[in-house]
Amino acid sequence: MAKVLVVDDAAFMRMMLKDIVTKNGHEVAGEAGNGAEALAKYQELSPDIVTMDITMPEVDGIEGLKRIKAFDGNAKVIMCSAMGQQNMVIEAIQAGAKDFIVKPFNAERVMDAIAKII
Repeated sequence: MAKVLVVDDAAFMRMMLKDIVTKNGHEVAGEAGNGAEALAKYQELSPDIVTMDITMPEVDGIEGLKRIKAFDGNAKVIMCSAMGQQNMVIEAIQAGAKDFIVKPFNAERVMDAIAKII
């Protein structure tokens, strides 16, 4: 069972991801609404995996990813993007993201991504 930190500025998206994660036997360690909160929660909760939205206010997902990776080089982060964000996905992978999933979320794809990096 993995502890997952769910990061998205949209409460609805966090709810959908939390639902998928818990229904598949994992634990939601916490949630955050932007990259700055994500780092604080990561430091506090030490999750196994982070799902990180790319487009968020204040501190976006790419910067959040970089901050978490700077804090913990072994952090496992899965980026979440809308269609048409390929450039940002490439940047995220280069910054150390382990995988990415596309919105709207497909439960099977989310679980594949988690299973791959546990």
